[in-house]
Amino acid sequence: MIGFLISIVVLAIALLIVSKLPLGIEIDSPVVALIAGGIIGALNGFWGLFPNWFKTFNTLISLGLIPLIGSVIVFGLTAWLVQGFRLRWGIGSAILGAIALSLVNSLLVFLLRQTGLVAA
Repeated sequence: MIGFLISIVVLAIALLIVSKLPLGIEIDSPVVALIAGGIIGALNGFWGLFPNWFKTFNTLISLGLIPLIGSVIVFGLTAWLVQGFRLRWGIGSAILGAIALSLVNSLLVFLLRQTGLVAA
């Protein structure tokens, strides 16, 4: 449970960072980012229910397109559900935002693991 809460906070910080980039993503407040991080974390958790062989097979066969489309759908669905989280350019912002969120979140998690704040 603590790990999930930490991941929500890290996702919220990553969302706030991504919203400062010129990608067409607007977040009104840190509270909105926290709610959006919770929704993104919960929706991404469903992907974890699939067996690893299934996820690896889909990623290899589609050259990473299926996980990317899933991330874009989750990002757009979150923007649709959370008031105060907007995609200025529609699907273009969702694509750029999902990619940027993935990169920034990965960097933050890497840094937290290096400092020992999050278990590997």
